[in-house]
Amino acid sequence: MAIPSIDWSRLEEVVERAVRRARADELRDLAEAVKVLAEYMKTGFESTLRAIEDHSKMIEELTKEVRNNSRILEEHSKVLGEHSRRIEELAGEIRNHSRVLEEHSKRLEELTREVRNHSRILEEHSERLKELTKSVGELKAAVGSIGRRWGRDLEKLVYELYKDALLGLGVKDVGKIEKYTYVDIDGKYYRRGARIELDIYMHDTSVYFIEVKSLLEVDDVYWFNEKCGIVSKIIGRTPTRRIIVAVNAAKEAIEAARELGIDVVYGSIVD
Repeated sequence: MAIPSIDWSRLEEVVERAVRRARADELRDLAEAVKVLAEYMKTGFESTLRAIEDHSKMIEELTKEVRNNSRILEEHSKVLGEHSRRIEELAGEIRNHSRVLEEHSKRLEELTREVRNHSRILEEHSERLKELTKSVGELKAAVGSIGRRWGRDLEKLVYELYKDALLGLGVKDVGKIEKYTYVDIDGKYYRRGARIELDIYMHDTSVYFIEVKSLLEVDDVYWFNEKCGIVSKIIGRTPTRRIIVAVNAAKEAIEAARELGIDVVYGSIVD
């Protein structure tokens, strides 16, 4: 900002000349007053000019600072714009994720309903299976009872069919053949909990161990031989004879029985 300059030396010269020319005291006093006023104005004006210059410098610095701040604000605006764009993108992604989550929630609700329905059906099936299991158990018990009864009746029938052959071996009355059953609870004579079954005929001092088989095989012979040894220990008696009565018998089984000293009464030999 341009400041008008004053020629102070010229002003002083004019005042000095006026003072010298003054012919009266009043004029001299007036001239002195004008001089003082001129000096005061000079001092005040110079001070004002310096203040104006200082203010101009401050304004210029402030202008520079404002421009710099404007540039910074512009950069910040760009950054904020970029952030706003990124925030908008993130908001879009969040909205998309929310939509996907909502779809997943609906699907989970559907699956939950399906699982509950399946659980209900499984529970109904479980109840039905319990009922069937109970029925099967009752049926098995009934069949087992019938089977045991039929099995014993068949054994008696076989004994009747072969009573003549048994009579030749010393069994005089097949009706007196009794079923012997022993459960080895403590495993004293055999495996713990094993069930040992054998037919026994007693006459006078004689004891006969007997077993009936529809088909006699080698393993049956060995097991009968082992059972005879176990029962002998249990009752404390040695059998007079050990006899197997079989409707059909394998040739190898008959030979194995002969080697073990077991008598075999059979209807026919099978290969």
